[in-house]
Amino acid sequence: MKKLLSIFLLVFALFISAGAQNNSSFSAYKFVRFIQYLSGNYVDTINVNQLVDDAIIEILGQLDPHSIYISKEDVQAMNEPLEGNFEGIGVEFNILNDTLIVVNPISGGPSERVGIMAGDRIVEIDGKPITNIGLKIPDVHKLLRGPKGTRVDVKILRKGVSQLLDFTIIRDKIPIYSIDASYMARPGIGYIKINRFAATTEQEFVEALEKLEKEKMADLIIDLRNNGGGFLNSAYELASYLLEPGKLVVYTQGRNSPRTDYFSHFRGRKPFKGRLVIITDEGSASASEILAGAIQDWDRGIVVGRRTFGKGLVQNQLPLPDGSMIRLTVAKYFTPTGRAIQKPYKMGDMKDYYSDLDKRYSRGEFFNQDSVHFPDSLKYTTLVKKKVVYGGGGIMPDVFVPLDTTYYSEYYGKLVRTGLINQFAITWVDANRELLKKKYPKFEVYNKNFEVTDNILDELYSYAESRQIARDSTGIQTSKAELKLQLKGLFAQSLFGSGFYYQVTNEHNESFIKSLEVINNWTRYKHLVQ
Repeated sequence: MKKLLSIFLLVFALFISAGAQNNSSFSAYKFVRFIQYLSGNYVDTINVNQLVDDAIIEILGQLDPHSIYISKEDVQAMNEPLEGNFEGIGVEFNILNDTLIVVNPISGGPSERVGIMAGDRIVEIDGKPITNIGLKIPDVHKLLRGPKGTRVDVKILRKGVSQLLDFTIIRDKIPIYSIDASYMARPGIGYIKINRFAATTEQEFVEALEKLEKEKMADLIIDLRNNGGGFLNSAYELASYLLEPGKLVVYTQGRNSPRTDYFSHFRGRKPFKGRLVIITDEGSASASEILAGAIQDWDRGIVVGRRTFGKGLVQNQLPLPDGSMIRLTVAKYFTPTGRAIQKPYKMGDMKDYYSDLDKRYSRGEFFNQDSVHFPDSLKYTTLVKKKVVYGGGGIMPDVFVPLDTTYYSEYYGKLVRTGLINQFAITWVDANRELLKKKYPKFEVYNKNFEVTDNILDELYSYAESRQIARDSTGIQTSKAELKLQLKGLFAQSLFGSGFYYQVTNEHNESFIKSLEVINNWTRYKHLVQ
């Protein structure tokens, strides 16, 4: 009962300390008294802890769309991608036909160190068989993750080896990378794809910059498509490598949170001075919008793509006594010109808020720049060139790129939604790995010479049929080129590493192609920058 009272007292203390009305203390006492009555007098047995969780969720649900409750069980899983590491054996894996398959051992991780290879099948963990038991991804995490320094014994089935192989793996810190790819897109033009802003992003970004500069990079494309954000600090630290010191990157302000300014500052090396393009889309949110907004407001680079999501609310993580926590919105983000990044929302109306992208699609905003409308009241001017930009929901790019749906068919959609394209790619590479490695020892050789043939596509269609997705000749014809592209990228990922997927697929991506065009024809676009 003490634990229960502590939870409620803490939750309501948040409102009291935030400057709520004087009767908040009485309301908090009233609610706690209600729980005491419920726990001590109700006729039937009830799960009070569950009721407490439900009450907190209901209260937060009446606020903004990003204030949420995180159960004790989910706290670690939600923080891992932002902390940048977890502790385990270090493998990328998939579950196919109720079998755990190693897609790739993580470079430098404990599994790679003991000799586990891509394509290996883990059939036993610590003496317990794990095949044909309905294995799920959370089960794998429970079995293979654990404190650094602890031991796990596995039995491996390896193609071409008749006996099961025994491995003892000592768990270690496993990095979760926030940069998916960094490579020279063209001579002199570097490319960096960032998937989130985590604790390790700054270090990864600097390493990518230095690698590309050694390869004679003069200009840079930063890809923030589908980057949902992360840590504010990571975004503004990255801006320090792109802006001169002393430039306002973002500021936050809330009802009980005084304005806090974040300025670019010296990070041990001179900021990158080459021509800069930032790629965004409707999946770019929060910290991505902070970086893109700062670059646009200071006329430092050109934003290419589509309008970003519009998530400009600042959350603090506040722990509760049982190990759970709440993420409570305490302020809003503003770009250097004073633009509010957050799109409009109604308190407690989550459905309308999260259907906003569907509405944008229906209005044609993904296909035609003229379909995007901003009121004059949200008009701002950038800080150097004085070009017009708009607030009130996301960052509108300088150069618009429409969404390409010409390849999309219902058949393709079914393959994507069921994960069958990825599953087939893993299965196909596993069956042909030895031949592929021999014929294509390096990515450059593979990228130049490998072709996804019609016969390989036919294997995909048969694979889908075996999983109750019938062939659709019209859909196949519509999506054929895209399926070939996706498979070639996924094969490259399995053979050479995750970053090589983008080196294959970017060459046919309209936003990437437009970014190259902007850099190669800078004089045509220089009115957009300093």
